[in-house]
Amino acid sequence: MADRTIQDTGRDTLRDGDGIRTFPFPVGLSVLGVGMQVGPMSPERTWHEDAPLDRVHRIDFHVVMLFDEGPVTHMIDFAEYEVTAGDLLWIRPGQVHRFSRTSEYHGTVLTMQPGFLPRATVEATGLYRYDLPPLLRPDAPQLVGLQAALAQLGREYEDTATLPIGVHTSVLRHSLTAFLLRLSHLATSSAEAARGRTDTTFTLFRDAVEKGFATNHSVSAYADALGYSRRTLVRAVRAATGETPKGFIDKRVVLEAKRLLAHTSLPIGRVGVAVGFPDAANFSKFFQLHTGTTPVAFRAELR
Repeated sequence: MADRTIQDTGRDTLRDGDGIRTFPFPVGLSVLGVGMQVGPMSPERTWHEDAPLDRVHRIDFHVVMLFDEGPVTHMIDFAEYEVTAGDLLWIRPGQVHRFSRTSEYHGTVLTMQPGFLPRATVEATGLYRYDLPPLLRPDAPQLVGLQAALAQLGREYEDTATLPIGVHTSVLRHSLTAFLLRLSHLATSSAEAARGRTDTTFTLFRDAVEKGFATNHSVSAYADALGYSRRTLVRAVRAATGETPKGFIDKRVVLEAKRLLAHTSLPIGRVGVAVGFPDAANFSKFFQLHTGTTPVAFRAELR
């Protein structure tokens, strides 16, 4: 279970039209009301009674969890991530996530309110790089640096006696920036390394799908647009992912549909249109084929 300090949002908890809970940053629980918190994740603490651990919910702030123990399986945007000691999870504002029903969470958790850091720092640290992976696995030297930076941030956060509040907040921003720069470097270098291990043909296909999945589900159309034969595209995608191009496209469409079903109160038919299915019945058949449940049942499960 995660520490109460980032979860007892109380009456500030919001509810979207489709019933999913959104938790704002709990400023009132921060030391001196600053826009961040850092502290231990503790199995003795429980989630807010209105949002049990095993329920899908959304946050409107940043969460970084550094794990001391594992394995723990955590869901982010409907993908399961298995983490162990030394791993980090970075959950960004607006993402849907769910805590494990069976695992205990041990380690350190950092939360940060949007707007706490200046724009230049936000851009330098890639705070809103949703294309970067949420699961990060630092090597030994990287982990030592991250742990030291996070420990220093924790000490500054708890020290409320030696500095005026304005200076204290400035120190926190600088210490937080130091940690996030390390974290951002790890995230971007990990993504670049992953891209370097994949074939250029696949990366071009992946980028094209990301731009066009909402309207284009045709493997042949992507192959033609990229100047490859269908056979070449099949080989490249299978080598990089183990999937067919069609399976890769469908997986991306399903993720977007899940996000819309979770995040919005759009009618099922309009969700289908948004991901390239003008006919609601065809969308429902597609969704059920790939998820084992209907769009209506999937949304109902999140309420």
